[in-house]
Amino acid sequence: MAALSAWFWNERFWLPHNVTWADLADPAPGVEYPKAGHLLAALPLALGIFIVRILFERFIASACARGLHIHPGAGRRAQPNAVLEKVFTSITKNPDSRHLDGLSKQLDWEVRKVQRWFRHRRNQDKPSTHTKFCESMWRFSFYLGIFIYGFQFLWQCPWMWDTRHCWYGYPYQVMTPGLYHYYVTELAFYWSLMFSQFTDIKRKDFLIMFIHHLATVSLISFSYANNMARVGSLVLCVHDASDFLLEAAKMANYSKYQRLCDSLFIVFSVVFFITRLVIFPVWVLNSTMFESWAIIGPYPSWWVFNVLLLLLQVMHVFWAYLIFRIAFKAIMRGKVCNDVRSDIESSSEEEPDGPTEGRKASTHTLKGENGTNGHCAAARARTQNHSSW
Repeated sequence: MAALSAWFWNERFWLPHNVTWADLADPAPGVEYPKAGHLLAALPLALGIFIVRILFERFIASACARGLHIHPGAGRRAQPNAVLEKVFTSITKNPDSRHLDGLSKQLDWEVRKVQRWFRHRRNQDKPSTHTKFCESMWRFSFYLGIFIYGFQFLWQCPWMWDTRHCWYGYPYQVMTPGLYHYYVTELAFYWSLMFSQFTDIKRKDFLIMFIHHLATVSLISFSYANNMARVGSLVLCVHDASDFLLEAAKMANYSKYQRLCDSLFIVFSVVFFITRLVIFPVWVLNSTMFESWAIIGPYPSWWVFNVLLLLLQVMHVFWAYLIFRIAFKAIMRGKVCNDVRSDIESSSEEEPDGPTEGRKASTHTLKGENGTNGHCAAARARTQNHSSW
């Protein structure tokens, strides 16, 4: 293990030339440099955030949802049936005519009754609008709170106004309490997202989002370990600037305030384009790639960090394209198009039990009363937050 640790923490990879871990081990009294061990504090904090989220959604967000006439769904549950449940979980959730005929004969049920059972069983797994509203309200509250804290903190920091201060004196830069709290809180939140993925609205892109959260945690941890926390705080703030607007738009959608949702989505789109396609490359990437080269010079972890940030920028361009496409379709049609995201979030309404209900549901959709769902949720395929890194 000692050999593996020595290989992983090789000074020639992590630190600039002529700097060793020993140089950072004994700072002057009252001075603290970042240490990888500091990040362990994020794990119990993540658990605390997860518990706070459960309480927040149950007692605060739920009350707000009911105040907006969004009530917990009491959908019809499928009657217990071991044979059909086994088919549903291990073979198919949407049986074709061959399967339906076989199950009808096996159970001595009418085909229509078997179809109805599968329809009820599918609806049973879909989250209600109430559940989605509570989840979005929690994310909105956290994103807004952490953005306000981060912006207020950075407003007082010299590297907010002159990004060369991210590199002056590097890596002998003091880790201040404010910067530490900002970093560890962000890291803990993304750890909590990884935990909560197993209890949140289930999506088909579960694995993709899990990898995304894992990559975010890795990037934050990486930048802290080699004391690039100053520029890392700028990256965090730039990403937090638009996330709360998207969650606000989704809450408006779930509350069926379509005009408010459309307005918020437009504001979100503008802020996203400005922060991710202008500020991030011109302000942050320029500093990490060119200013740092001139002040401290490149070294192995410097190259890794910049490659990761460039890949992040490529994702920004792709997400911006998706958002622009959604916004363009919304403008052309006068309402929001269907969700292009590969999850079940936009289709949480129960499937109709018969032809009459199907016609009603179709009419309801054409009126666009809940048409904003695709608009607000589809853009979320870029984030979550992240969102974020």
